[in-house]
Amino acid sequence: MFDDLTDLYQQLIHEHGRSPRNFRVMDDATTVAQGKNPLCGDEFTLYLKMNGDLIEDISFQGKGCEISTSSASIMTTLVKGKTRGDIENLFEAFQEMIKTGKSDQDMGKLNAFDGVHKFPARVKCAILAWHAAITAAAGRQGTITTDERENE
Repeated sequence: MFDDLTDLYQQLIHEHGRSPRNFRVMDDATTVAQGKNPLCGDEFTLYLKMNGDLIEDISFQGKGCEISTSSASIMTTLVKGKTRGDIENLFEAFQEMIKTGKSDQDMGKLNAFDGVHKFPARVKCAILAWHAAITAAAGRQGTITTDERENE
């Protein structure tokens, strides 16, 4: 059973890494933020269309490893229609899971990343797009690096 689940999670990461969802420029975005990981060169631009605190649409463009690309792809599919508070809460739970391998809530498709905690250097890859999305959802424009977010 465990091997089947691990294989399923790996397939999900590969699928989203090869064919990311919502991978496009959004011309009518209300806010845009960039995320950069200086250690490995991952760079993404996140586009959000906000209606108050509601994320009506989200997309991304850029380049990154399979973990960062698939994390961004899955994130965009999960946060459409959610509020800024929802994405912040989901990110906190996701970050805890990828740092420790444990979660006190069902993470759905994000469970595919629970093994990232075994590779600490890859944690920043998995959370890069999340940092940019949270920055954009808060209405802040600009570039955020994973090193800056680690100090908050």
